[in-house]
Amino acid sequence: MKTILLFSCIAIATLLSTANASSPKWVLEWEDNFEGTEPNPEIWSRINRGKADWCNYMTKADTCYDMRDGNLVLRGIAAYEGCNDSVPYLTGGIYTKDKKGFGYGRLEIKAKLQGAKGAWPAIWLLPYKNHKRGNWPMGGEIDIMERLNYDSIAYQTIHTNYTYNLNKKDPKPGSIGPINPEDYNVYAVEIYPDSISFFINDRHTFTYPRINADEEGQFPFNDGDYYLLIDMQLGGSWVGEVDPADLPVEMLVESVKFFRKEE
Repeated sequence: MKTILLFSCIAIATLLSTANASSPKWVLEWEDNFEGTEPNPEIWSRINRGKADWCNYMTKADTCYDMRDGNLVLRGIAAYEGCNDSVPYLTGGIYTKDKKGFGYGRLEIKAKLQGAKGAWPAIWLLPYKNHKRGNWPMGGEIDIMERLNYDSIAYQTIHTNYTYNLNKKDPKPGSIGPINPEDYNVYAVEIYPDSISFFINDRHTFTYPRINADEEGQFPFNDGDYYLLIDMQLGGSWVGEVDPADLPVEMLVESVKFFRKEE
């Protein structure tokens, strides 16, 4: 029995050692800790309003943005008298569109998410201006984090022509992972030429691989860089209706870090 136990301990130690040895070593290339009175305008812009569920309440009004205690604060609020807007809710979001792209490497975002019925905060990537593919979803989308309502889980997903238009589910295009809904969590993605791996609080949730597929657009993620979006969304067909009594709701972002693999 002792021999078996000793062998098991040695085997586990060997596996851990092998795993650590094969894990990439990351070198910090860029970070933003949101110090100061506003996000760096050379990197970030406030997101424009659009027609899709995720951006149909976006505003550039200061009421949905703040910098507080070393955090970027993005709010979802009910429209108020004097806001001069026709929508029932207002949300804040920022992105690096046309200003900064991210390629192969590891992207980490540390954030705290308040809950509300109809709240849909998201951290995600879309093709940057140097990307070779066409319109969505041909260039791909990488959802590093989406959280609904008061959930204690977050969704991590990829969208491509292969998964969205052709509805291919093998390999699996997404997964969920547990979060601490009352505290900060670190959401991460690692982009490689042959795969994309997702993490929550350094716990691996799933990996989407590049495969040999006859259909177009299975893995467009090695055709150019991506820009980062961080937004506090409200309502929509997926998350459902908003409860105004739960508002305002905030998304606090402490840091964004990008690492390159050590050569």
